[in-house]
Amino acid sequence: MEIKIINHSHHPLPAYATAASAGMDLRANLDEPITLAPMERRLIPTGLHIALPVGYEAQVRPRSGLALKHGIGVLNSPGTIDADYRGEIGVILVNLSNVPFVVQDGERIAQMVIARHEVAEWQVVETLDETERGTGGFGHTGRE
Repeated sequence: MEIKIINHSHHPLPAYATAASAGMDLRANLDEPITLAPMERRLIPTGLHIALPVGYEAQVRPRSGLALKHGIGVLNSPGTIDADYRGEIGVILVNLSNVPFVVQDGERIAQMVIARHEVAEWQVVETLDETERGTGGFGHTGRE
């Protein structure tokens, strides 16, 4: 699949690290480092703009290494980039650790997964079909 992209950053385009990778790393595009204090969140620019085909979204997800080693996550994970959005891709990073974290220019801060999605049409009805679960909510199956 080909996706149109404008790269206003001074970094290479996102790329798959391996042939079986689902996501591509997104890099911070900064004039100067940004320090995230504990529990602070900030929008980090990437310098990238994309045009996805209708029926697709780009999901922005945390990088597991940043999460495990530094407590850094993507706050609205996964973030969704819709097919009609043309603005700069930004990543809402949050520091869930108890120490400051410095985001450097060019640092890999998140991953982006391109995914197909469906468009739903509502069908208003009076009843729904019965299932084994029924109306059982959170934790309804107990703890084992």
